[in-house]
Amino acid sequence: MVTDGREDFRAHLLEAATGVLERFPQELRSEIYALSFRIWRVDDDYRRPYVAIGYNTETQYEAERSPEDPGEARWNYACWLLDGFEMLGNCPEDPVGGTLYTEEVRRLGLWFDGDGDDAELDTRTDLLVLHFADACIQLARDLHTGGRIERVLGRPLPVVVFDMYRPGWEVEATEAANPPGPIEEFLAWQRAAEEV
Repeated sequence: MVTDGREDFRAHLLEAATGVLERFPQELRSEIYALSFRIWRVDDDYRRPYVAIGYNTETQYEAERSPEDPGEARWNYACWLLDGFEMLGNCPEDPVGGTLYTEEVRRLGLWFDGDGDDAELDTRTDLLVLHFADACIQLARDLHTGGRIERVLGRPLPVVVFDMYRPGWEVEATEAANPPGPIEEFLAWQRAAEEV
């Protein structure tokens, strides 16, 4: 099959992410209420993005919640489990994904080796950020539409997509990444927080 390469990286993300879900501890699966897609970069290098695929649990929520705002602990990723999750993308933990990602962004003309003026590098950096964010949002959509989340975890769950360098973006990203049903509680909390 001949492709433009884009499908290769996305196909890799989908298969690898499915494997990540399948490796979630069996004893925690009934307690997981949301999946997390934490976007970050190796050594703060925008050419080395990855997504850590994790989850939050009812136990973590109970440990973090406060009577004043229980939604904060439930839906603000700062209160969630963030460490120890598998990473996919252009990182040492995913050598296949790194190769496919680099080939794709080179083919798209987004890669840079540090040559060029600051404005050009800023533009390419912005495009790399958007490209990887789009890939992560599409990954969440594909996991939903293919029924993979429901098959592995027994029910549809929201995927909260966030990048700590882009505060506030998680609402737009999460809404784009999910069908309406699983994210209603997340969106209701976000709307209530905006009104305060």
